Amino acid sequence: MKNISFGYFLRLYLWLSKECEWLWEKALQRRLAQGKETTASLLQKWGNNNQPRPVGHLIWGHAVGVGEAMALAGLLRRMSEQLPDVHFLITTTARTSGEALQVNGLPERCMHQFAPIDTPRAVNAFLDHWKPSIAIWCEMDLWPTLITSTYKKNIPSVLVNARLTQKSANKRRWAQYLYQDLFSCFQAIWVQNLETKSSLMQLGAIEQRIQITGTFKALSPPLCCNESILNDWKKSLQNRPIWLLASSHLEDERVAIEAHQQLLKKYPQALLIIAPRVRLRGEEILKNIGDKCQRRTQHTSPPEMDVSFYVADTIGEMGLWYRLAPIALMGGSFAPVGGHNPYEPLTLSCQVLHGPKVWNFSEAYEQLASQGWVKPVSNAIEIENCIEQAWLSPQRGSANAEFSHQHGILVETLITYIK
Repeated sequence: MKNISFGYFLRLYLWLSKECEWLWEKALQRRLAQGKETTASLLQKWGNNNQPRPVGHLIWGHAVGVGEAMALAGLLRRMSEQLPDVHFLITTTARTSGEALQVNGLPERCMHQFAPIDTPRAVNAFLDHWKPSIAIWCEMDLWPTLITSTYKKNIPSVLVNARLTQKSANKRRWAQYLYQDLFSCFQAIWVQNLETKSSLMQLGAIEQRIQITGTFKALSPPLCCNESILNDWKKSLQNRPIWLLASSHLEDERVAIEAHQQLLKKYPQALLIIAPRVRLRGEEILKNIGDKCQRRTQHTSPPEMDVSFYVADTIGEMGLWYRLAPIALMGGSFAPVGGHNPYEPLTLSCQVLHGPKVWNFSEAYEQLASQGWVKPVSNAIEIENCIEQAWLSPQRGSANAEFSHQHGILVETLITYIK
């Protein structure tokens, strides 16, 4: 790879990352005391890892949030099918992302650990141990020391699934020269939409290296669930009409509760499961509903027939709810947060409704609507009608097979970097 002469701002950051390592140590110790870190996670973040490196090629992917980590896992799973002798490593910065990967299953021959903190000592310890054949960065969790050190060790790097709005780009303009140097370290930059391409170019990315590929979240593997619990629920529910409000916020809950109250007039045994985006909101939601409701804990049994609203503010059980419900209203689409991932329910044969506010996934929802996989709704009456139609004419076909071929060419491109 051609050597890059990094600019002043990046060189200043790299110097500070070395001189201010003690700040990282204080911050991590504080997080450990707060229960946000463990002894094992701290060791990994300092680049100290007892897991042996497998022999041969190793593909390393990095993500931050749960959705990004799951999308990355789906991408690596596709690669593993064509590379039976290659091993994989996923790093995350958040504990929730690591936990989600463990619960839902890592791809074959894939390991997970926490990414090193952005200091030369931790980064070099990490890279010298793992010696990846290629680095895949998912979305915009960009750490300058880690990126530049990867580049200096002649490890090809690709940025995938990047998404950046014009508003966010404007806020980052003060660091334009820093981003310009970082983007030059990537052999390719794959973005979700035209707005992201324009935003990254304003921050200094080279147009010839950018390709619009859509979202990789379509490649996320189906969420797992406990089969024993699933069978218990199916046996208990029998033929009760059921639907789901997934990843909900207050505004979504208001319209869903209104729709369900109307449905109860025709279907007295109907059940609405509410799975809030922010956990531990159960008590708040119960107060807003009133009677005929129950809150789930990890050990409660399925609801009795007189329970019409079931609040599931637990962690790691979305795979259960998507399997039980024939249709879901995706949260964040009536609240001013821009919607949430529609691919998770669709890969588990759960139909999707959404409100008008889906700018975070606008291209995905538009494409899925044109293919008949999702349906927009604007009020409680439309939700009521769509739910009733789903109960009367169930359609449980999976969209997973259609999504799985969307990024085949991109997978082939990634493979060429290690051959």
